[in-house]
This record gives sequence, C-alpha cells and structure tokens, in this order.
Amino acid sequence: MSTRHHVVIGSGVAGNQAAETLRQRDPDSRITMITISRLPFFNRYDLPRVFYGARDWRRFIIYPAEYYRENRINLRRATRVVSVDSASQIIKLEHKESIRFDSLLVASGAGAYLPEDLSEFRPLMHGFGAYREAVTVAEALPKAGHAIMLGGDTIGLDLARTLLDTGHRVTLVAGPYTFWPHEVAEKDRPKFIEALTKMGIVVVEQQERGGIASIETGAKGLAARKLTFHDGSELAGDVVMPFYGVMPSLDFMLGSGVDIERGLLVSPNLRTTNENIYAAGDVCQIWTDKEHKYCFYHGWKNVRAMGELAAKNITGADEPWVPTQDETLRLTKEGKIESPFWEYQ
Repeated sequence: MSTRHHVVIGSGVAGNQAAETLRQRDPDSRITMITISRLPFFNRYDLPRVFYGARDWRRFIIYPAEYYRENRINLRRATRVVSVDSASQIIKLEHKESIRFDSLLVASGAGAYLPEDLSEFRPLMHGFGAYREAVTVAEALPKAGHAIMLGGDTIGLDLARTLLDTGHRVTLVAGPYTFWPHEVAEKDRPKFIEALTKMGIVVVEQQERGGIASIETGAKGLAARKLTFHDGSELAGDVVMPFYGVMPSLDFMLGSGVDIERGLLVSPNLRTTNENIYAAGDVCQIWTDKEHKYCFYHGWKNVRAMGELAAKNITGADEPWVPTQDETLRLTKEGKIESPFWEYQ
C-alpha cells in the first residue's frame, strides 16, 4: 500500500485537476492541497457575472467542501507557503508549521502584474483577480458608470464585454500589454484595435499621450478618479482597473534549489530541476525541442491538461507535454475578436 505524500501548492484549474488525477492513480496516498485563497476552487472566468447581480460566493464554487472530504484531499485554505527546501523535501508555512512531501506540484498560478511606475497609484485602482475584488469594483461602479481600463489583457477585455453589455462605458488605455498573452504583429494591431472600437470600447493609445503621469481622486461632485497623461490630457472615470497580464506567484520558491527564470523551468514532462518537484499552469516555462526555448502556456484547457500530465508523471508515467489548445488570437469574417481564453467550459 502506498504511503506517499503528494502536496499540491495552488487550488486553481491545474492544481485541482492534478489532485483528482493523483487520487485516481494513487488511491492509497495522502494528498494535501495548500492555497492562499479563503475560498475553495472557484471559476475566475465567471467573475464578470457580479455585474449581472451574482453576489453569492457559493454560486462561483466549482467543488464544494464535500468533494475534498470524499476524495480524501486535505484542503488547507488561507495558508501561505513561505519557503520550499528541495533537498530535505520540506515546505514551511507562514505560521511556522513544516510539511514533508514525497512529491510536490507547484501550481500556484499567477497574480496580476502592475508596472513599477504605476505602483504608487495602486490604492486608487481596483483589481479583479478574486471574488472579493470583483464584488468591490461592481459596488463602486454606478449604473451606466465609466470604467477606465489600463493595459487591456484578455481578462480585462473579457470583462469589458460584460461591462458594455450591462450598460457601462469603457475606455481602454492601450499599450504593449493590450491583448496579452496573445502576441499581435505590429502590422495586424490596427485591425484588432478597430475591432475593439466596434465593440463599443473607446481606445486611447498611451504612447500617443506620453504615458500615464498620475491617477488621483476626483474632486467632490465629479467622477471618482482622474487620470492625467504626460501630455497634460486627462480622463475622468468612476473606477480605474489595471490589466497588464500576470506574473507567476513564486516568491516562496526563491532559494528552493530549483531553477527559476521568469517561471519555474521544467522539462517536457513538467519536472523541475529537482526530480521530486513538478510544476503546472501559469507558473512554469516548458522546454520545447521544436522552438528550442522555454515557453509559457496560459489557456485554461492547456493549464488543466498540464495538471493532469504532471500528476500522471508524478505517479510513474513519463509523457511529454503536448498543447491541447491553440492560443492564437483571431478576427472573424465579421471583424469580431475571438480569443480561446474566453471559451471556458
């Protein structure tokens, strides 16, 4: 009978798919899932529904607490990992507890990225990466209110579609992060920007205005936020929301003895430079022989497939990563944008 202890850090798509696969393939093992989130696994792609009035957090949960009990997965919520010692196979938690693992899957996902030159204005902006953040901004944005979006990654553009559908106005301050993580050729960019304007989004090119100089609280009786550009022009809105893509959540892996570049470097079978540690999802860069470089994959279908593959390889398989989702941004014949990241099922 197996007594191996599999630990999964992260409770998103990759982590939960991995835990499910580990339980199927190693039914007698111990499985511990550690997450900083207070909620069980929820669908972040559903968060725009808060603007349609969905404010009960239970409506966003994919797996209730009973699922984890029935599958003997020890789910530890609101728990922060502070370090990983790959040599001794020890995880240290913020409250001083240590956990030993036989195998570790890092599937901690990624947090919203904010350029350093905007960090001082963070308190005046609304995030959208968690349920509570989504509810907070929905409450702050009045009926027919005006949302100013910065950057315009695919998560932000998906939210913009909802905001327009619910009668709000959206202005996008576009720049190099627009459409992230898709890579749009410079020659094709005007066509995609035109598609955004056809959707009803007002597009302001940041570069043409010299960049963002400041974000301030609006004067009494006026819009809640004022954004000023370096050329002196201004934008007024009810909320300002940054969407500059994501950065892997990996602070706890620094000093772990595992190789890190922008993410955890993994071989095609998703194993890190330590034989007992694997990674899946937004946190890892996968080596591809075809391109001779490490690549990120962000589509939810790819992320789920990574979780499943990592669990298989942890339990004895040795299969290479093969993408299951084309992550190309496209325009339809009607000139509408199609992103595979908007096709969550």
